[in-house]
Amino acid sequence: MKNLITTLFIIGIFQTLISQETPTEPTPKKKCFTQKISGSSPSIDGKLDDAVWEQVEWNGDYIQREPADNTPPTHQTRFKILYDDKYLYIGARCYDSEPEKIVRRMSRRDGFEGDWVEFNIDSYHDLRTAFSFTLTAAGVIGDEFITNNGNNWDSNWNPIWYTGTHIDEEGWTAEIKIPFSQLRYANKESLVWGIQSTRLDFRNGERSVWQHIPQNSNTWVSDFGELHGLEGVKPQKQIEIQPYVVAKMDTYEKEEGNPFRDGLDFSANAGLDGKIGVTSDLILDFTINPDFGQVEADPAQLRLDGFEVFFQERRPFFIENRNLFDGGFNGGNLFYSRRIGGSPKGYPSLASDEYGKIPDNTTIWGAAKFSGKTQKGLSIGILESITAEEKALIRNTEGEERKEVIEPLTQYFVGRLMQDFSGGNTVIGGMMTATNRKLKDTGMDWLRSSAYSGALDVTHRWKEQSWYVSGRGMFSKVNGSEESIFNTQTAIQRNYQRPDAKHLSIDSTATSLIGHGGTVSLGKNSGNKKVNFETSVRWISPGFELNDIGFLGSADQINHSFWTYYRIGKPFSVFNRMRFNFSHQSEWDFGGINHSLYFGTNAHAGFKNFWAIGTGINYNARNFPKAALRGGPSLMFNPNASHWMYVETDSRKKVFFFFNFWNAWGTQNTSRSSGYSGRVTYRPVRTLELSASPNYNRSRRAIQYVTNIEMADGNTNYINATILQKTFSTAFRINYTILPNLSIQYYGEPFISKGNYSNFKKIVDPLAKDYYDRIDMLSNISYDEENSLYSIDENNDSIEDYSFGNPDFIYMQFRSNLVARWEYIPGSELFFVWSQGTVNSGDPNDNLFPSLGGNLFSEKLNNTFLIKATYRFLN
Repeated sequence: MKNLITTLFIIGIFQTLISQETPTEPTPKKKCFTQKISGSSPSIDGKLDDAVWEQVEWNGDYIQREPADNTPPTHQTRFKILYDDKYLYIGARCYDSEPEKIVRRMSRRDGFEGDWVEFNIDSYHDLRTAFSFTLTAAGVIGDEFITNNGNNWDSNWNPIWYTGTHIDEEGWTAEIKIPFSQLRYANKESLVWGIQSTRLDFRNGERSVWQHIPQNSNTWVSDFGELHGLEGVKPQKQIEIQPYVVAKMDTYEKEEGNPFRDGLDFSANAGLDGKIGVTSDLILDFTINPDFGQVEADPAQLRLDGFEVFFQERRPFFIENRNLFDGGFNGGNLFYSRRIGGSPKGYPSLASDEYGKIPDNTTIWGAAKFSGKTQKGLSIGILESITAEEKALIRNTEGEERKEVIEPLTQYFVGRLMQDFSGGNTVIGGMMTATNRKLKDTGMDWLRSSAYSGALDVTHRWKEQSWYVSGRGMFSKVNGSEESIFNTQTAIQRNYQRPDAKHLSIDSTATSLIGHGGTVSLGKNSGNKKVNFETSVRWISPGFELNDIGFLGSADQINHSFWTYYRIGKPFSVFNRMRFNFSHQSEWDFGGINHSLYFGTNAHAGFKNFWAIGTGINYNARNFPKAALRGGPSLMFNPNASHWMYVETDSRKKVFFFFNFWNAWGTQNTSRSSGYSGRVTYRPVRTLELSASPNYNRSRRAIQYVTNIEMADGNTNYINATILQKTFSTAFRINYTILPNLSIQYYGEPFISKGNYSNFKKIVDPLAKDYYDRIDMLSNISYDEENSLYSIDENNDSIEDYSFGNPDFIYMQFRSNLVARWEYIPGSELFFVWSQGTVNSGDPNDNLFPSLGGNLFSEKLNNTFLIKATYRFLN
C-alpha cells in the first residue's frame, strides 16, 4: 500500500509539471505531386540529367530535426517523384557547399554510414506502417519496414530496388527506382500515399526532414506529408522464388576409436525460399529445408543462477517482419523463434564401448508465414513450422549400430491479429500459439506432448497519441505425462516444492497445467513535452508456462513498476540534449510475500562536439529470490547499491571510443563487484572498419548456491559458498566493404570465466535480516583432491555425514566467423563462410589470462568451410 501511495503521489507531481508546459501546435501537412511518365523512363545512374525529370516540380524546404529541432539545416535538399506502370521513381538533390567533403563510407546493406537520404512511403495510407528506402552517397542501400507508427523499424525486410548516386559541384544526387510489386496499396483508381524524407548531413551531424515532426515525437507515420497524383496504378502481384545450394566441409581433432570423429566431414544440401503476394495486401513467405550457415555465431554467455540464457534471433526467415509476431512483455515472450530448429532436447544413453553421432540442431523441414495488413486496418500474421524427428546414430567398437530418438517430430504454430480503430488511436489484438509433439514410441515422455498459449490485448491513445493506456491478458496450458507435468511444476521458473510457498502444492498425478498472466499500463510519451512517465502492473501465475514456443524467465509474480524522465531536447550551453530518468519496481509472489524493492536514477547528456556521457545509481532495498536455493525456500540477499558511468566520443570520426565501468556493494560486505567494458572503432579508409570490444568483470558474493543435500532425518542442507568469479571477453570485428554488393566480414570472440568457491556454509535461517544469522559455516570439512570431493563431518564423530563435488570451474570458448558475400545480381547472393570454434577448460587455480592463452588454443580448432549460392527468380 505504501508503494502504491508513493507512486500516486509521484504521478500527481509529474502531472502538475506536465500541465504547466506550453502546448505545441501541430505542423500542417505538406503535399507533393507526381505524374505518370510520358515517354522514356529515366536511366538510374544518379545524375538526374534525363529530360523526363522536368515533368514535375521540386519539393524542398527541409527543416532540421537533430540536433537543433525546427531550425534551418546547413544544407538544403529537394526531391521529385515520377511513376510508370511498374515502377516509382525518386530523384533527390542534396546540396553541399563543399562537395569534396561529402562522407562516402562503404558498408553492407543497412549500414547507414556517411551521408544519406531516405524516403518513407506509407502506401497503405493507414497512418501506422510504412516502407523505408535509404541510399547513401556511396551507393549503399538500406531498407526497413516501419510499424506501430514509427516505434518499430525492421531492417530485415530486403526488397528489390535499383539506385544510382553522383557527386557534382552542387553536392550529390540520387536516383531511385522502386518496383510497385515491393509495395502494398489499395486497388483504387486514384491513390494518396503518406510520404516523408530524411537527410543526414554526416559532416555536420544534422538530420533534416521534409515534413517536420518534432524531435523525439512519439508519432511518425501518422504525421507524414502526402503524395498526390497516382492515377491508375494497379497492384503488382509479387512472386519471388529463391533456391539455394550449399556445400560444407568440417575439420576437427581426430578422436581415436570414434568412428564419427575421423577429423573430416563433407556434406551438401539444397533448399528453397519463396515469397508470393496472395493479394495486394497479404504475402506468403515459405522456406523448405532452410540453411542458415552464413549466420553469425551466438556470443558466449555463462549464468550461475540456473536460468536459461536468452539468445537473439539471427536467422533471416524468422527475423523478417517479426514485429507482427511480437508477443513480448517484461519477463518473457509468447513467441521465441529460437525454439524452432534448436538443439535436440534429449541425449542418447551410451555404453562404455559406444560412440554417438549427435546432430547439433533439429532439422527444419519447412516453415511458412502469411502476413500483411488489409485496407481496413486488420493486421494478420500466421506462422507454421515442422521440425523433423532427430535420432542419434550409435555404433559400438564391434561395428554394431542402433539409433535413439533425441528430438520428436514437432509442429509449431503462431497466429496474430490486430485491428486498428479511430485512425490507429485504438488497437485491439489477439495471439495464439501451439506446440504439438509426436512422442509415441520415442521414449521421451518426460517432454510435454502439447502446449498452448494465447493473449488478448488493447491499446488506446489520445491527446495526439501522447497519452496511452494498454492491457493484455494471457493464458497457457501444457499437457503431457505425469512425469512431464511434475517436471514443469518443479522447474526453476516456478518451484512448487518451495517449503515456504504455502500457496503452492505439487500434484504428482496431474497431466496438464494451466496458468494466466497479464499487464496493465498507463503512461504519457510525447516528444513535445519534457516530462513523460509510465506506471504498470504485471502478473504471472505460478502455472503459467511458455517455454515450448515462447520464453519465460520466472512465474509466480506480481510486479508493479513506475518510470519517468525529464528531457531537454534543444541545444543549450555546451549540450545538444540532456535527460534524467527515475524508476521504481517492486515484486510479490501469489502468496503475498514481497520479494524485491528497487529504485534507480540516471542521467545522460550529449554535447555539441558529439561526445556523450551518462551515469546512474541503483539501489536494491529488498531482494528475496525464489530460486536461489533451487527448490528450497526464498533466500534473503543483503541490500545492495550500484553505480555506473560511461563516456563515448564522436562516432563520426575515424577513431571512436566508448568506455563504461560499474561498481556494486552489498551491506555487511556480502558482495562486491566491478566491471569494465569498452569499444574502440578505427576506420582507416572509407571501405574498412576495425573494432574491438573488451569486457572484464570481477565479482565476489558471499552467498552462491552449491548443492542441496537430503539428510537422513528428512531435512535438507542448502549448501552455499563464497565465490570469486572473474570473466573476460573481447569481440573483434573487421568489415571490409569493397563495393556495396561485395563485402568481407570477420567476427571473433575469445571468452573465459573462472569461479573459485570458499567459505562453505549452509543456510539455517534464509530470511534472517542479519547475514550471520542466515548461515552456519561448515567447519569440519576435508578435501579429497584425487576425487575432487569435499567431505563434511557435522557432529564431530569422525564419520562423514555427506559430501559434494568441488564446484570450482573454468570455462573457455572461442568462436569466429569469416563471411565473404557477393550479391551478383539484385537479390541473388554467393557466400563463402569460414567458422572456427572450440570449448576448453583448465585448472581453476590458474590465473585468468595465462589460462586463456595457454589452454584455449592448446587443441586444434573446429573449422567449418561453407559455400552457399542463391538465385532469386522474380515475376
